Amino acid sequence: RKVVEMARALCTQPKLLLLDEPSSGLSVEETEDMAFWIQDITRLLGITVLMVEHDMSLVAAVSDRVLALNYGRAIALGTAREVQEHPEVIKAYLGG
Repeated sequence: RKVVEMARALCTQPKLLLLDEPSSGLSVEETEDMAFWIQDITRLLGITVLMVEHDMSLVAAVSDRVLALNYGRAIALGTAREVQEHPEVIKAYLGG
């Protein structure tokens, strides 16, 4: 179903594709497939993807830049690794 939704959105030839939790409800294998599709969308079609996602393996696989929010406030911006290692992100999400 998620693939059909993405295909339908791509039919409109967008410049920006908004994805809300694209890996939600997917198996590990399906999430890996989703990562390849998102990479193809950005690299082959030149479409910018803005994604809300909690699966950090997917985020790391497809993102150039990551913005972490805590209660609607930006707390870190950078690569997936930089954001994951940011002290405010660790405090907000891991209680460190």
